[in-house]
Amino acid sequence: MRLGKVVKSNSHWDYVVQLDDALDVELPPQPEDYGLGSFVKFEDELRHWAVGVIYNTQLFNPQFNQAGPRLNPDPDPVFTPDLLQETRVLLSAVLIGSLVSRDASGVEVQFGQQGVPPTVVPINTPVSSLIPAELAAFHRNPAGNAQFSYYAHLLRAGGPLATEIVRQIVQTLMPIFNDTERRALGILGQDLAWRHTLSSLR
Repeated sequence: MRLGKVVKSNSHWDYVVQLDDALDVELPPQPEDYGLGSFVKFEDELRHWAVGVIYNTQLFNPQFNQAGPRLNPDPDPVFTPDLLQETRVLLSAVLIGSLVSRDASGVEVQFGQQGVPPTVVPINTPVSSLIPAELAAFHRNPAGNAQFSYYAHLLRAGGPLATEIVRQIVQTLMPIFNDTERRALGILGQDLAWRHTLSSLR
C-alpha cells in the first residue's frame, strides 16, 4: 500500500516521508498502516531504491505558531474558495537495506541486501508498505538463510525509541523464521531486554 512520498532527508540514511491525505488520493492510509516499526520500501516505476523502518512520526500544523486573532473555523466558501487544510503527517524512516531480485533457473528470487544503501533516494520517490512476502525475502540472504544484520545500525540510527522498535521487529520476525532461527532471534531479544533493563537502572 502506498503511504506517501519523500520530501527531504536528514542524512544519507534518514528520510522524511509526507503521508498522503484525502486531497492526494481517494483512499489515504490509515494510522495502522504506518505505525512505529513498520517496514517500508522506496521505489517508483523505474527502480527499487531502498527498504526502511519508520522510527518516528510528526504532526505538522502551519497554523500552530501563527500570532494574531483567531478566525472563524468555518470560512465562507464564496470568499475563500481555495482554502486548503495544510496539516500534514510526516514519517521519519531509517534506511536499512534494499531488496534484490535475481533470476534463478527462470524463476525470480528476491533476497535482502542489508545495510545502508549507497545510492541517494530522490525527492518525491513513492513510499509503500512492505507486503509479507517482501518482508520475508528481505530477511533472507542469497543462500536463503535468515539475516538480521541491520540490528546494530538500527539501534544507533533509530532515535530514542530504537530499542523498543528492535524488540517489536524481533516479535514480527518470529513467525517468519524456522525453529533454529527463532531460538537465535529469541536470544537476541533477551539480550536486548537485558540491555534495556540495565540502561533503565542507570
